[in-house]
Amino acid sequence: MKNFKYSLMVLLGGTMYGTMSSFVKLSYASGYHAAEIAFSMSLISALLLGVVLLFSGGKATRVRLSGRSAISLLLVGSLIGLTNFLYYLSVSYISASLAIVILMQFTWFSLLLEWLIFRQRPGRLELVTVLFILAGTVMAGNLLRAEALSFSWRGMFFALASSFTYAVYIVANSRVGTEIKWQSKSTLIMIGSALIIFIVNARTIVTDSHLDHTFLLWAVFLAAVGTTIPTALFAAGIPKIGAGTSAILMTVEFPVAVLCAYIVLHEAVSPVQIAGIIVMLASIAAMNYYKSSKTKKES
Repeated sequence: MKNFKYSLMVLLGGTMYGTMSSFVKLSYASGYHAAEIAFSMSLISALLLGVVLLFSGGKATRVRLSGRSAISLLLVGSLIGLTNFLYYLSVSYISASLAIVILMQFTWFSLLLEWLIFRQRPGRLELVTVLFILAGTVMAGNLLRAEALSFSWRGMFFALASSFTYAVYIVANSRVGTEIKWQSKSTLIMIGSALIIFIVNARTIVTDSHLDHTFLLWAVFLAAVGTTIPTALFAAGIPKIGAGTSAILMTVEFPVAVLCAYIVLHEAVSPVQIAGIIVMLASIAAMNYYKSSKTKKES
């Protein structure tokens, strides 16, 4: 029953993440842009998590945080900051459902990174799974249609770039600051996220940002639902149920994003796309299960 509670936390966090692309795209209709949305989300999340850290007292700060660890976590935060910015930028060019399909390519990007950097060569089953993911991507992205060539390739590039930075973030996050309490780690990651988005978009944020009442409502809502609450849920749930199970549960983000795009943005979803989503979900779940089982055997 205890594991069920923590599994539910991870599932809820993934569900909340999945809704974000549709709501971010909806905010663009009010005249806002990706830079100010992504920056405000990270900044407000850093402030909210900082308050949690402050009120958690010594319990969260007893682990000694060196300057090197702090810088490393800020750099990890810059990766998720770039991921969010590039992903939200992509949905201003392509549909939210297509953007999430491309983002999910982080699964095989992370395998490639572990192979190139840590010499962890993927097994035959993992390579076969990657082929299924790519086949599912073609189906889910509706790339079989001739009209696919009319898609914004700029949007596709931004989505693919966000997928790559997300893979780097996952690999780095699994190896950096593992001994640091989640309150401190999450706060520093969000600070790093806000900093990199501001550095990349300083001129746009300073000169073109909208600081009206409506924007603040959007910013607080997106920061709470899209970053702060999921971060807390993952921090509490993932250590209890393990990375492998968590990775499988977090794939809920994919169908939720497509369903939300269908309901909120009225984006069409064909039977072929649904079949592609199922193929991708099954492939990703199988890959994560295999990796989790392999890690347990090795340990």
